[in-house]
Amino acid sequence: MVSKESLTFFFAFLQKESGLVLDSSKTYLIEARLEPVALEAGLASIDALCHQLRLNPTSPLGRKVVDAMATNETSFFRDRVPFETVRKVVFPELLKTNQKAKKVRIWSAACATGQEPYSLAMLLSDTGVIPAGWDVEILATDLVERVLEKARSGNYSHYEIQRGLPTQYMTRFFDQVGSEWQIKPEVKKWVQFRRLNLLSDFASLGLFDIIFCRNILIYFDAASKKKVLDRMAASLAPNGALFLGGGETPLGISERLIRVEVDRGVYYKRNEATLSTSPPIQPQGLERGGNSVQKGQLQ
Repeated sequence: MVSKESLTFFFAFLQKESGLVLDSSKTYLIEARLEPVALEAGLASIDALCHQLRLNPTSPLGRKVVDAMATNETSFFRDRVPFETVRKVVFPELLKTNQKAKKVRIWSAACATGQEPYSLAMLLSDTGVIPAGWDVEILATDLVERVLEKARSGNYSHYEIQRGLPTQYMTRFFDQVGSEWQIKPEVKKWVQFRRLNLLSDFASLGLFDIIFCRNILIYFDAASKKKVLDRMAASLAPNGALFLGGGETPLGISERLIRVEVDRGVYYKRNEATLSTSPPIQPQGLERGGNSVQKGQLQ
């Protein structure tokens, strides 16, 4: 059993470090997920783990606790409608508005094990609507380094592949290697992975034409939701589109986003009247495979 004092500490620690909001009804999660962390650190109990973090809250143990408690549920083309909205509505419009720059920037926030950004890459490759000479950049971020490592590998089990992936995509975009499926290099090379805490200031990433931040804000408190949504709005290009999860909305939380409904799809554009007129920070050099990003065309 975990003491009430330890539970109170972990609830506050996790909310501060990751935005995750838990209460006493989730005590079983604390016990199930943090006991292995304590044992790995050579500690006798979760209470002992709490004591160590109290003494040194910035130790590597802190990240291990956050990683262990993170919810990383995802699948290929999850909920499908947002992807169809990108394909049928948002991306064709971007080809018009971004004609001069010939560039589209996409951000998959809280990407977990990578199915979402890879789905976007496959979707755009499959549509065949990207003209020659255009640069498409997909940035994928997550707080948990463990899931990012899996995402970077591009290796998925048969169970993971079956969840949401159209059958024709299995052979077109994946190679079977033993019992696993490896995403092909021509898809993998277009996704850059980076560790990022959504509660931090991410203005240096620059502006994005499409942002997917889906099914993560449901775990945040109202203040953290507002902080993230306001910053997401500031990170949207003038014609950009933000996609949230089905149970997520900025209504009553942030006035910086405007709801757009198209067919069955919903996305959000930035509310120009509420945003600062100061020039945006230019994005820092992103890394892809250890090297700076090279411009090109999605094949």
